[in-house]
Amino acid sequence: MGADGHIRGRTAPDEQDAEESLRRCARDVVDVAEGIREVSTRTRTALFAPALTASARRRPRTGLAARWALLRALTNRDGLGGAAITEPKGMGRVLGAAGEVLGRESLAALVAVTSLRLRIAAVLFDRPEYARDPGMRRLTTAVTADRDLEAVRALRALFRDQGAQRALSGLVPLTAELRAVRALLDEDPENDETGWALTAGAGRSAGPVHGGSAARPAGTDQGGGAAEAVDLSGQERQTIATEGSLLGFLRNIEVVSAGGRILVQNVRGPDGVVRYVVQAPGTTPGRPRNDSPQDFVGPWRSLFPAESPHTSSILLALADHGIPRGADLALIGHGEGGIALMNLAQDEEFCRAYRVTHVIAVGSPVHNRRPADPRTWVAAITNQHDLVPVLAGRDARSAFDPHPNRYEADYAGPTREFPLCHMLREYTEHLRTVIPEVRKDVDEALAPYRGPVVRTQAYRLKDRARPPEGYPFLTVPTTPLPTTTGPVDVPVRYYDSSAAHLCFAVDAAAARGLLPDVTWMVPSRLGRRALAVLSLYEHRCSTIGPYAEIALSVLVDDLWRPRPYDIAADLLRRVDLRRTGRYVLSLAVSSEEARVVSRQIWGQPAVRMAAEADLMSRHLGLTAPGLGLAVKGRLGRGLRCPEADWTLYGRRGESTVRTLVRTHGRLRLHTGTGVRLRLGTAAAEPMAGQLRRLGIDTALPHFVLSCPQFVFHRSAGAVLPR
Repeated sequence: MGADGHIRGRTAPDEQDAEESLRRCARDVVDVAEGIREVSTRTRTALFAPALTASARRRPRTGLAARWALLRALTNRDGLGGAAITEPKGMGRVLGAAGEVLGRESLAALVAVTSLRLRIAAVLFDRPEYARDPGMRRLTTAVTADRDLEAVRALRALFRDQGAQRALSGLVPLTAELRAVRALLDEDPENDETGWALTAGAGRSAGPVHGGSAARPAGTDQGGGAAEAVDLSGQERQTIATEGSLLGFLRNIEVVSAGGRILVQNVRGPDGVVRYVVQAPGTTPGRPRNDSPQDFVGPWRSLFPAESPHTSSILLALADHGIPRGADLALIGHGEGGIALMNLAQDEEFCRAYRVTHVIAVGSPVHNRRPADPRTWVAAITNQHDLVPVLAGRDARSAFDPHPNRYEADYAGPTREFPLCHMLREYTEHLRTVIPEVRKDVDEALAPYRGPVVRTQAYRLKDRARPPEGYPFLTVPTTPLPTTTGPVDVPVRYYDSSAAHLCFAVDAAAARGLLPDVTWMVPSRLGRRALAVLSLYEHRCSTIGPYAEIALSVLVDDLWRPRPYDIAADLLRRVDLRRTGRYVLSLAVSSEEARVVSRQIWGQPAVRMAAEADLMSRHLGLTAPGLGLAVKGRLGRGLRCPEADWTLYGRRGESTVRTLVRTHGRLRLHTGTGVRLRLGTAAAEPMAGQLRRLGIDTALPHFVLSCPQFVFHRSAGAVLPR
């Protein structure tokens, strides 16, 4: 531990000196960049000063020459750079935007990027395995050279080759630096402030590196917050700590982490005074939810304003607990819980009502935050491999430390994979075995709270006045059905999906030869041809998990009374009254649960495969290496179509299974001229053989139905006696 109360990773003395030298150089270079930026600001102010403008009008010869000299100093490549003009409006805005588009980065930004490159070199010096990794080297080179397309390709290759966990774990040490470089070098001037805040290690004052503010994602999180007292289960009560200690409080947080709860305990200290400990867990995994502020959007909002729903809910819980005014409080949180509690410690009104003595954040991005009461003791405990603390815009190992008087334990734990390294049980185990000196230091600081617990109360935090997710379309009654992987609620709901349906006119006899060998199932004819559909899906969130799906189907007539052209009349009927439908010839999905549900509930011949899909824009892209299948192309503008519900048929034994699919989204009709399907010579059966028999492997789709974002639900399959 250093003299400033910081725990750092252990390195050899010579290596530590070399790494620290690089970081000192980075600090010196960023000071130079800040100086150049100040010069640019003063020059820009002089250029657009009203006095100089009036002088140029009165004495055009000298006044215009002076303005021209200032403009050249700002825009010349050998001067301050083409992007040095950042006036919010008027001609200055136009000139600054032109400089960005022409690729003339400001001199201050380029010097700042040099500082960031030194910081990246320091990280790579400490972790040479990242420098040797070709994927990491390719990504770092592309970002620092401002080659966006190459950077995206490198990042996708990194995730594809190493998997999400290994790729995220490798990116953690460089995340802050790479984001800062991207913000400083891109063509969006709105990102500049974010880039400078990340470079200088200042507190976050802007949104993500897209030029937006925190209000954009926070717009989905409008609840005011609510809290209700709830009872712990018998097993939970046996696990809750009865004596105050750091490990005891952290185990309490793990107990209440499920269900969006926090814990408030009254502890009688060694001096007989009752003090209060607030314990808050981190983010609840999954999509943004409507019943709890501890979802993904919650930590995003907590990073910026102190009045986030999570923080407001904790305030309501403390008011319900009846804590007397002026009482001592210790705030202990993990992940998002640490951010929300730090927001409370930053609130001057809250600190006037209570005396916040301690804030202990484990795996939380709180390094750049100052409590309102300077007497508050703040401890930040972070694993260097944990991605979440980087959200603050500053890596705990970066060159800048805006709070040298605080206790920071930044250690290299044995757990490197994300998100495993962020889990509270890992931090608890590391405090017990890897960094026991940190546990000892924090327990010593918590001495007033080292006593018996006299009251324990859990509170469930809620978002106030929020409708259920998917309301009203996806709020339907459900029934659990058994499968070999466990019960599944049907209808299966899809909260966020994209789809593209490639429609081909195929030989009717070839289509009939692929259908089951029964006389009463015949393909629907359009003239002399049948219609086959290759459906591509990207399900980002569903009740059976995220997965990609590729389905080949053929339109079929009524199973009992087939009529010519009945499909045209059937489209005018409600989906539950239709007699025609699409028979699924083959199906490939990317998750085991989806495969089991497709086979056992919907009667569809699903196989599992790996796939990567991007169907949200006009540029369609889907690759399934295991199937030897790839679809790429660009869609035209298209025509808006009515929402299309549909009926799917499958087979289970000797019976036909009928499934209803109800959709809600913006469907568009496109010509198929810009879309290409490629089938490898070693493509997997049975889908590859069926595509070839239908002639789809070499044909262009007649038309494409696309829906970049929609929701839908699939009913349980109804067994028909056919």
